[in-house]
Amino acid sequence: MKINKENTLAWLMSGLFGILAGVFLTFGYQLETFDSINISDKNAMFVMLALMIIVTVDTRYVWRNYDLTGDGAKLFGIVRVPKKGSDKEFSKRDFFINFASLVVLCIPVFLAEFPGFFVYDAQEELNEVLTRSFSTHHPLLHVLLLGGTIALFHKISGSWNLGIAVYVLIQMLLISAIYAYVVTYLQKKAISKRARILWLLFYGLFPTIVMYTLCSCKDGLFSGFLLLITVFLIELVEDPDSFLGNRKKVVLFVLSCVLMPLFRHNGFYAYLVFVPFALIYFRKKLKPLLATVLILPVVLYLVISGILSGLFSSEITHHQEMLTVPIMQLARVYSYDGESLSDEDKAVIESYIPKENLDKYTPRVSDLVKLGFNNELYEKDSAAFWKVWLKVFKEHPLACVNAWMLTSYGYYYPPAIINVYKGNTVFSFTYDESSYFGYEVEPPGERKSLIPAIDKFYRYISIGSFQNDATFLRLFFNPGLYLFIYMYVFAYRLSKRKFSRVLPFLPMVLTFCTVLLGPTYLIRYVLYLWTCLPLLSVTGGAVKGSALV
Repeated sequence: MKINKENTLAWLMSGLFGILAGVFLTFGYQLETFDSINISDKNAMFVMLALMIIVTVDTRYVWRNYDLTGDGAKLFGIVRVPKKGSDKEFSKRDFFINFASLVVLCIPVFLAEFPGFFVYDAQEELNEVLTRSFSTHHPLLHVLLLGGTIALFHKISGSWNLGIAVYVLIQMLLISAIYAYVVTYLQKKAISKRARILWLLFYGLFPTIVMYTLCSCKDGLFSGFLLLITVFLIELVEDPDSFLGNRKKVVLFVLSCVLMPLFRHNGFYAYLVFVPFALIYFRKKLKPLLATVLILPVVLYLVISGILSGLFSSEITHHQEMLTVPIMQLARVYSYDGESLSDEDKAVIESYIPKENLDKYTPRVSDLVKLGFNNELYEKDSAAFWKVWLKVFKEHPLACVNAWMLTSYGYYYPPAIINVYKGNTVFSFTYDESSYFGYEVEPPGERKSLIPAIDKFYRYISIGSFQNDATFLRLFFNPGLYLFIYMYVFAYRLSKRKFSRVLPFLPMVLTFCTVLLGPTYLIRYVLYLWTCLPLLSVTGGAVKGSALV
């Protein structure tokens, strides 16, 4: 009976993975090619069904063979399953070697991109500090750190580039320390010397990661703290008593859980939803200290963010940041099916979203549409907005689904081209072939490359033709591939009822869910899909030492 239940659960989990894979690949292709999904396309629906069945059966077959493979034996006679190892002791020396290695790997890119990638609202955040005019549109902690550092060193030296460089270096050191801790933790879990070198090179050389290690935007630090939370949760789940007995780790965990949402607001909602799951998981051995450690970050975040807002008299966050999806749905129907709307409905829509913004609708990014949203009217009468949205959704459900999926499919369709800003002109160039990464140095900074060859390489990946030239290689630069890896591993672990191997990743998963409701699909919002990847190799120690379990 137990075997039958396990087999049924395994089929359910492999089926769930197969269904998601079929939907993501089929709809992703349609959205990428035609800017809409077409469920009336019988050939596409047949392909989707075939993908679901094939992926489900193949996944179950691989899992079954994996289960039957002995510890250290070869899967299908080809891939060797890792042997179960025991934890090793490691010294501070190991950490500093890893840290120094990562810094050394980053320095050439820093010199090539001097003073660093000063991009993604960087100028706007600096101006908030210079003009003493703050808003909560950008996280205040990041605004103060970035703007304060740059302004201080500019005042001392008269050089904006020096201020930018100092901030980027400080950020690089902090992020490198987090990555070094992760690699050192993996060493403790008895990974091989080759694996240690592999992950050091991954963190220190993989362009997608290095870009944000040396970028002034908040996403590098946000992802770093989310990564740190994930490591600490793995340790907490493995041995709660030992973790809670280590005061330093407890303090660092709480600090990371507070800092993560202070650098990106959606992190707070993700952690808030995570807490009940954690409390339920630990319910049988829940102690006052553990409950306090899990709940305290929520309280501290609310207090600190409230203090920052009060001290700097910041404006209330604009509602359009939370209303991106319904705004884009109304804009798509207005632009593509406007003749089907009544004059009254059009008038209501235009009262919240000006016609000049509605006319700027582009399928993959919401910035130009939501920019003119009437927050004052929404404050007075939000009911009218939701009433017209509900009516439009009922009359045009597929158009509304398309509007949402077009701003998010790049996260779950591996071959997607990241070029949502095509045609947009920024300070030093116009996006054409790619908008994978912002690349530039916004004023008042100015790029002074000391290693032009590396600079040329990063420009090619960021805004050049790399995505079109490297059809296969680009998969490793896109979030969709990593999402499939996580889904595959988590589905297997759930099929084995190894909830302890999934729970530590839940804040990351919930954070990912929030970006599906965001303004567009960009790498900066999901960098953690790359940085958390090495943690999947941590041995579970429950079934043959399998890293999957």
